[in-house]
This record gives sequence, C-alpha cells and structure tokens, in this order.
Amino acid sequence: GVVETPKVDKTQLIADVEAALYCSKICSYAQGMNLIQSASNTYNWGVNLGECARIWTGGCIIRAQFLKTIKAAYDRDAELPSLLVDPAFTSQIMEAQAAWRRVVVLCCQAGIPTPSLYSSLAYFDSYRSTDLDTASLVQAQRDFFGSHTFERKDKPRGEFFHCKWTSAHF
Repeated sequence: GVVETPKVDKTQLIADVEAALYCSKICSYAQGMNLIQSASNTYNWGVNLGECARIWTGGCIIRAQFLKTIKAAYDRDAELPSLLVDPAFTSQIMEAQAAWRRVVVLCCQAGIPTPSLYSSLAYFDSYRSTDLDTASLVQAQRDFFGSHTFERKDKPRGEFFHCKWTSAHF
C-alpha cells in the first residue's frame, strides 16, 4: 500500500541527502579498495592503492576528483587498513553521519528503497563496532528454528545453552 510521506524541511533534506551520498561513496570506495588489497595480498600482486587512485583519475569510466582525496589518504599512510580509518575520511563521516542516518530513516518511513545507502551505513556501523551482536543474533535464530544451541557472552567459550523460546519448543 501507499505509505504516507513524513513532513520534511526541503533545504535540510537536500543537505542531508548530499551528506548521506558522500558517506555512502566513502564506504563504497573503502570496500572496493579493501577487496583490491585483499586480492593483492592473496595473489602477491603488489598493488599500490594510492597509485590505483591516481591512475583512475585519468580513466574513461571513474575519473572522479574524489580519487585525489583517496590518493592523499594512501600518501599519508601506504599501509592504511581502510579509508574509514584515515583521519580526513573519519572526520567527514563523523560530521555527516547524523544526516546519513536521517536519510535512511526517512526513506524507510516513506517506503523508499535505498539499499545502497542502508547497506553502506550498515557496513560503516559494523566496521566501527568492536563488539557486534550479529553473531549472537544468528545463534539465537539457529536455536529458535532448529534447537542448535548458542553460546552466551557472559559465560566461558564452549558452554552451550538452549532456550525454550515458545511453548512449541522442547
């Protein structure tokens, strides 16, 4: 059915969407560079990510000025584990993440699918989190649907539990 669109300040929304797209772009490039670096390490290619960014600025497909910012990040630290930990990118994302979250929430409320914005935000949240509960959720789902047991964070590793989730569970 039709979802009622929440009332918004158009000027704020435009600024928020711009910030959200920029943050999402940072995450997309961070993921891509991490994939290239991982393949380079696996296959001993010796890829220089800063040089890749420099070469792509003159390409026929990407050719984004944004690549100069990426090159600068790798010039500052050739062993950078992710663009998300570069101080310049970190500061930009931290400054804009509230806008990014507002856009994702608004799109969800209005029933507007924005899988790239949402998944890049989820990637950012998973990257910055030191203690993810996603594994716990998977264990709980496996126990609920198949009585596969789960481990608790407040108990020693290797100690397994099963929960009687509903009266239908044994």
